Amino acid sequence: MSHEIQKTLAERLRVLVPFGLGSTKPKHFRNMASIVWENRDNLPYAWKVLSKGVCDGCALGVAGFHDWTISGVHLCQTRLNLLRLNTVGPMDHTILGDVNRVRDLSNKKLRKLGRLAYPMLRDAGDAGFRRISWDEAIGLVAGRIKASDPNRLAFFLTSRGITNEVYYVAQKVARYLGTNNVDNAARLCHSPSTGAMKPTLGVAASTCSYRDWFGTDLIVFFGSNPANDQPVSTKYLHQAKKLGTRVVLVNPYREPGMKRYWVPSTAGSAVFGTDIADDWFDVANGGDIAFLYGVIKILIERNDYDAGFVVNHVAGFDELRQQAAKLDWPMLEKRSGLSRASMTEFADLIAKSPNAVFVWSMGITQHVFGADAVQMILNLGLMRGYVGRDKCGLMPIRGHSGVQGGAEMGAYATAFPGGATVNPKNAAALSQHYSFDIPDAPGLQSVEMVDAALRGELDLLYCLGGNFLRTLPDPDYVTRAMANVPLRVHQDIILTDQMFIDPMAGGSVLLLPAQTRYEQEGGGTETTTERRVVLSPQIPRQVGEARCEWRILRDIAAAVDPARMPLFGCDSGEAIRAEIARVVPMYAGIEKLKAGGDQFQYGGPHLCQDGKFATPDGKAHLRAPEVPDTELADGEFHVTTRRGKQFNTLIYADRDPLTGADRDAVFMHADDAAALKLRHGDPVVLANDVGRYAGRVLIAPVARRTLQILWPEGNVIIPRGACDRLGGVPDYNARVRIERAGAAT
Repeated sequence: MSHEIQKTLAERLRVLVPFGLGSTKPKHFRNMASIVWENRDNLPYAWKVLSKGVCDGCALGVAGFHDWTISGVHLCQTRLNLLRLNTVGPMDHTILGDVNRVRDLSNKKLRKLGRLAYPMLRDAGDAGFRRISWDEAIGLVAGRIKASDPNRLAFFLTSRGITNEVYYVAQKVARYLGTNNVDNAARLCHSPSTGAMKPTLGVAASTCSYRDWFGTDLIVFFGSNPANDQPVSTKYLHQAKKLGTRVVLVNPYREPGMKRYWVPSTAGSAVFGTDIADDWFDVANGGDIAFLYGVIKILIERNDYDAGFVVNHVAGFDELRQQAAKLDWPMLEKRSGLSRASMTEFADLIAKSPNAVFVWSMGITQHVFGADAVQMILNLGLMRGYVGRDKCGLMPIRGHSGVQGGAEMGAYATAFPGGATVNPKNAAALSQHYSFDIPDAPGLQSVEMVDAALRGELDLLYCLGGNFLRTLPDPDYVTRAMANVPLRVHQDIILTDQMFIDPMAGGSVLLLPAQTRYEQEGGGTETTTERRVVLSPQIPRQVGEARCEWRILRDIAAAVDPARMPLFGCDSGEAIRAEIARVVPMYAGIEKLKAGGDQFQYGGPHLCQDGKFATPDGKAHLRAPEVPDTELADGEFHVTTRRGKQFNTLIYADRDPLTGADRDAVFMHADDAAALKLRHGDPVVLANDVGRYAGRVLIAPVARRTLQILWPEGNVIIPRGACDRLGGVPDYNARVRIERAGAAT
C-alpha cells in the first residue's frame, strides 16, 4: 500500500469551501479578535511587544512582524497566546496568604491571576506567603548558600522567554558559587540531539537555514509537528510546496495541521488552505531506528548513497554497513511497524532526491534511546551527503526561543559556554577568562536534581521559571522530592502550582518576581533554530517590584561573596554581550547588536560547509546503534505523550483546534478500537505499574497499537528513571493495558 496521502471526495470538495468552514482547524481571525479583547487594558504596550520585540514563542525568531527567510508579515497564534504574559498587571498578592485558596487552581487559572510583583516568603507551618523586601529575600538566599556546600546547590532554568544574557549570567553565578549544578530546559527536549550531533558532526545545531527549505527536493519531518509547535513554519512550507518540494512525515500520527493548513498571513492559503504533506509513513512508536535501518539497508544494497562523499568525508560507514547487513527483515518490520515494501518506498523517495532537509523534534528525542534515533537520522543524511550545501541540512527544530542559546551559554551541567565539555582542561581555560576557579566535574542534570532533592542532598533548589511538577514523569514523586529541600526558590513572572508544594519542616519557599524578556534591562538576545542571534530591545514597563532576571542572580552572588565581585563583571546588558563574544568565539558579533532586530547567523548559512566537520579529524563519524526491543506483549499498547493547544505546560484551551481533541483524549486506531469493542468517545482507563489514566477514545489516524495522550496530564503513567544515556532526557513513553472505565482493577 502506498504511503502517499490520498484525499477522499469529501476532502477534495472541502477545498472549495472558503476559510475551511466546517473543518477542524484553528479559527485564526476569531482567535486574533479574542486576544485583542483579552489585552484591551494594555493595547499600546501589546502593540510595542509585537511590533518591536523578537518573538518569545518558538525558535523561528520573528522580529517585529518580519524575519530573514521570506518577505511579508508573520504573526502566529503561539506568539499571540503568550502576549498576555507580557501585558497583564500585577496579581492580588493577598490571595497567597492562604495557599488553600489557590492550591487546586489549574495553571491556566493561576496565570489569569496576573503577574507576580513582589518577593513572597512562606516558612514551614505558615498557611501561605507573606510579602518581604528584596533585601530580605536576597539575604535569605545568600545566607543559605554561605551555609551550604556548593555541591548541595542546584539551579534550573526554563526556556520561558529567557534570553542568552540571563542564561550566561546564571551559569556564571553557579560557577562563581562553586558548583556545576546548573541545567536548563534543553535537557528535557533536545539533549539527545546534542549527544548525537556533537561526536558525529562536531556541532550541535542545525546545519542549514530555513531558506534551504525552498527548492529542495524533499523535506522529511521525523517526530515533528511544526504546524502545532512552530506554526510560522507553515508559511515556509507553503512557499516550498509552490517550488515543488515534497514533504514527508515519519510519525505514528498523521498530524492534521501537517496534512492541510490555513496560513492566515497568506491570502490564498487563508481562504483555501495549503496541502502540506505528500506522504505519511506511520512508524510504530519508538520504531524509527528499525525503520531507518531498513531504509539504509536498501540504499546500501542498491548503491543509492553518495559514495564519493562517504569516502572523502565520513568515518564509520563500514561498521554501519555491517550492522545493517546482519539485521533480518522480520525483526525490522515488527519493531518498526512497517513492511519492507514501506521501507523501500521511503528509500525510493530518498534515492531520487539529490537534495533534502531532515527535520526532527521531540517525537524522536524523548525516548530512552533518543540519541540513537537522532544518530540514525544523521547516518542516513550523511550517507546521502545532505549537509554543508544549499537546499540540504540536518535540523533539530527548536520549540522554544531560549533552548538553543541556553546550552550554548553554558547553562548546562555537562557543558561550559560554547558547548565545551565539563572537564579539568576546559575548567582551567574558563578559570582564566573569569579569574576565579571553576569546578571541573559535571554537575547534576535536571532529573538528577530532583532525585538528589528526595535523597536529602540539596540545601537550595533555585528554579528560574519551569515547573518540574508538570514537566517530569511521576508527579507524586516530584512533589515528595521538592518538598524535601530546605530552601526552594521560584523566580518567575507568574504563579505555577509547584510553588504551592509545602516546605519541609524548618524549610521555606521563596517567590521572586522577574521581569519579562521585553522589560529586561538593556534588552536581550535569543538564538533561533537556524543559529541566528537576534536582539530584542528593552520595552520599558514596571510591574510592582519585578526585577531583571540576570540582575537578581548577580545581586545574590554579590551578597554571598562581595570581596570577589569586582572579578565578576556583567553589570549591564552591553557588558554581558561583550563578555559572551570573548568567551564564546562563535558568538563574536553579539557585542555589536544595538537596535531591535539587529542580528547575525553564527557559522553562516551552512555548518559543515563542503564536508568539513568540526571533529578532530575533520570527518563526520557514523555510529551503528542497536535496534531497541519495542515489541509488545499480548494486550499491551505503546502510549506516548503529545501537545495540544499549549506552549510547553502553558495550556490555552481545553480542545486542540488542529485535532479536535479534548484534554482527556486517547488517540487510537479504528481497528484497535473495534477489536476492543470501543467506539469514539467511550471512557477508558490506561493502566500500568505506575498509575492509571482516565480518558476517552478518539478514533484517529495513528499507527496500530500506538496510543497518544496529552501532556502533562499523561505523566501519571510515565515511568520515572528511564533517561537517554547521552542526553539525559526522560523517556515520555510507556506500555499500558486498556480497561473500560469502571472495570474492576
